[in-house]
Amino acid sequence: MPAVQITKDDTGKLVGFGESGRKTYAKFLAAVKQLEYGELLKFVYKVPRSPKFHRLHFVMLATLFNAQDQFASEYQFRKWAEVGAGHVDWVPGPTGKMVALPRSIDYESLDDEEFHDMHEAVKAFFRSPHATRFLWPNLDELKAGDMIETLLFEFERNE
Repeated sequence: MPAVQITKDDTGKLVGFGESGRKTYAKFLAAVKQLEYGELLKFVYKVPRSPKFHRLHFVMLATLFNAQDQFASEYQFRKWAEVGAGHVDWVPGPTGKMVALPRSIDYESLDDEEFHDMHEAVKAFFRSPHATRFLWPNLDELKAGDMIETLLFEFERNE
């Protein structure tokens, strides 16, 4: 499936980015112009991910990983958070019981808006009593809740 990156030129006109992008964008515009009444043309767009926000998300995860009492692997901690946030595909496991497989969060899989949504879902999961009790089993529920709020405060201030 053809993909094109577009930008605005100095005059404010939409153009394809780069030589290949200009050609692909021209083909897209030609396809739009040739549409007959009732014909469909489907296109998908993505807002490029903000590298700054991407880094903020991973710094937040690293901060929480370093403060928690359960996981030895940062990767497993991240995948647990993604599953808890519901960023999963449900598939039958070896016994037929449905299991959650975390979806990819790479730049191709999630655009900026989708990544923001996933980030917010991860924070909501971390705030859940299940997550706080699990991450800090030696703290009572109130102190564990205070712990997560203290840790997340800095990141919410900078979003």
